[in-house]
Amino acid sequence: MLLDIKNVFVNYGVVEVLKGITLEVEEGEICVLLGVNSVGKSTLLNAISGLVRFRGGSIWFKENRIDVMPPHQIVNLGIVQIPQGRRLFGPMTVLENLKLGAYSRRSAKEIAKDIELIFERFPRLKERRKLKSGLLSGGEQQMLAIARGLLAKPKLFLMDEPSEGLAPLIVDELASIITGINRDGITILLVEHNLRLGLDIADRVHVVEDGRISFGAKSSDLSGVEYAKKIYLGGEAEKRQN
Repeated sequence: MLLDIKNVFVNYGVVEVLKGITLEVEEGEICVLLGVNSVGKSTLLNAISGLVRFRGGSIWFKENRIDVMPPHQIVNLGIVQIPQGRRLFGPMTVLENLKLGAYSRRSAKEIAKDIELIFERFPRLKERRKLKSGLLSGGEQQMLAIARGLLAKPKLFLMDEPSEGLAPLIVDELASIITGINRDGITILLVEHNLRLGLDIADRVHVVEDGRISFGAKSSDLSGVEYAKKIYLGGEAEKRQN
């Protein structure tokens, strides 16, 4: 087991956001969390990254209990998060943003080598390496956010709504990028609102409702996936009615 989340509770003030979430992520898989807005998906990723404290439960990464660690130690273990909204430094160039992803690394030679590998994977970023990141398109900004995360050498990649605001053709390209990263041996925990993207790339899919995991299934379990879709689409319909 790569990641083991045990009965985690998180409050924001008096509001209980996570209500006893338990989740396991196997090494090498793409695990997708589906759910409507404000059910706790992003809070869970932030808890894994050490960005929020919780009042109960524990999180283990391999043999390490990480909920007692500060965020920089969690990153050093190989857990890297791409936050919702990309969070790039707009006035800085593409190359400068990439270098920030390697801030915890020491070997300038290895960093330079990995940046060249990034440019091979993302040729558009190489073309725009001297351009300020705030001038990139939405799809290019998402590529840069992913590329910056890769420079931190992740073992577990946490991705929060990577398809947000992207056109359908760009979402298809994003799916190819994510599955390619996974084939390179990086485990991915993906929070996604886009049902098609999530189901297309998932090895395992879970539905989050009201701060809890309400259902989970392997993508090979077709009946389970269909049931997960019904739960998710039912939540979407209820949200629209409200």
